[in-house]
Amino acid sequence: MDSTHSQPIDRHGEAGKRDSGKPRLHEYFRAMSKEGASDLHLKAGTAARLRLGTRIIPVKGKPLSGDEIAAMAEEILDERQRAFFAEIGSIDVAEELEGADRFRINIYRQRGKVSIAVRRVSRLIPSFGELNLPPQIRPISENTSGVVLVAGITGSGKSTTIAAMIEHINQTRPCHVVTIEDPIEYLYTDKKALINQREVGIDVPDFASALKYLMREDPDVVLIGEMRDRETFAAALQAAETGHLVFGTIHSSGAAQTIGRILDLFDADSRDLVRQSLGFNLRAIICQRLLPCLAKGVDRVPAVEILLNNPSARQMIEEKRDAELAEVIRSSEHEGMQDFTASLLELIEKDYVDPKVAYEAAPNPDELKMRMKGISASRMGMRGR
Repeated sequence: MDSTHSQPIDRHGEAGKRDSGKPRLHEYFRAMSKEGASDLHLKAGTAARLRLGTRIIPVKGKPLSGDEIAAMAEEILDERQRAFFAEIGSIDVAEELEGADRFRINIYRQRGKVSIAVRRVSRLIPSFGELNLPPQIRPISENTSGVVLVAGITGSGKSTTIAAMIEHINQTRPCHVVTIEDPIEYLYTDKKALINQREVGIDVPDFASALKYLMREDPDVVLIGEMRDRETFAAALQAAETGHLVFGTIHSSGAAQTIGRILDLFDADSRDLVRQSLGFNLRAIICQRLLPCLAKGVDRVPAVEILLNNPSARQMIEEKRDAELAEVIRSSEHEGMQDFTASLLELIEKDYVDPKVAYEAAPNPDELKMRMKGISASRMGMRGR
């Protein structure tokens, strides 16, 4: 589906075929899957709207009344959930179409009426190649213990990269994977691995409760959504120290900043111990940014920085020399590391990214330009032979 679509979507046909006895919301779920929509919004007094890419598109049809939306909510809530919603004014629930997508539903009140927001959770997990991720990502996902962090700002594709890594494990390793997510972003179908996904707010009340019982669930691989507080990261380190492979996301812009962001979660007296644990248990930090892509059929492409925790990186972390991690990355490209500049240079060479866009995204535009000149000079020399 073209994400630039701006015309109203016709809900008649697929979504108009209401199955007897099925909640009316299921009609909209099928329409979401058919159109490739990520989200659905229902608000009293307006037509339903679907999110396609970055745009919210109205569905053809009459505006929905508050009573109609409230009735749709009633159909999917049990007695306990209705009481909770009546008291709190907001509730998260989930529905799944058999053999198809899963839908996370938030029902909430606004201006005295009921609104509904739905997120579609797809079973289609892109591969490393489909995501245009560097080949080094594959061996990182083949670690059997330690911590792997994927860093970036909101909307940088962190969850999708981890999903591709988990799916690679699913296809290649007989093990038990437990995920703790808020919300679940992708649905996995068991292959070689057994995968249990716990969604905060639906399957478990909060991260703390999920982490408390995590080790009793006998996991080999753990995904702990976003590393947002001290307790979460401490649990990740503890799981890694006991021989588990732990994936997590964190909001930061580079490898050195990621280390700083982690340490900021802990009080000053604990940071030396955390550094030692990171030095021993960290396997990789993958930082990424999504850039508009020139290639046909590809909306965005990731620029990726990769830090592997080799002896030099471990020394920098343990000795509080985080600023020198950038040099470790640059001097260790033969080991599979790469900085953002090298990634941007490759994207330019492949005609995936406009040089102007790359310069704007580069941590050091002058360095990128210098490397570009070096490649141009090298090509000129080869032509002259």
